[in-house]
Amino acid sequence: MAHSLSAKKRIRQNAKRNMRNRARKGAMRTQIKKYTAMAHNPADMEQLEKELRNTQKTIDKLVAKGTIHKNTASRKKAQLARMLNQAKTKVG
Repeated sequence: MAHSLSAKKRIRQNAKRNMRNRARKGAMRTQIKKYTAMAHNPADMEQLEKELRNTQKTIDKLVAKGTIHKNTASRKKAQLARMLNQAKTKVG
């Protein structure tokens, strides 16, 4: 257990940040799942590309806020782009 005031404050800050980061990561995962579901059953390519841009935007925001590392974001975005290309070949 922390004894000093600064250590207690640090515990409070870490708890807040942990909850905030968990919520942000959960929103990112939800967005990725939504995109993935659309990519596996492509009906409208324009809508799929729009969803890809929204998903990449969400990931970029998490990098800017320091929730995820930039390399992790880059990897996820590349995986999503690969899904789009596979969907295009499936339809086209």
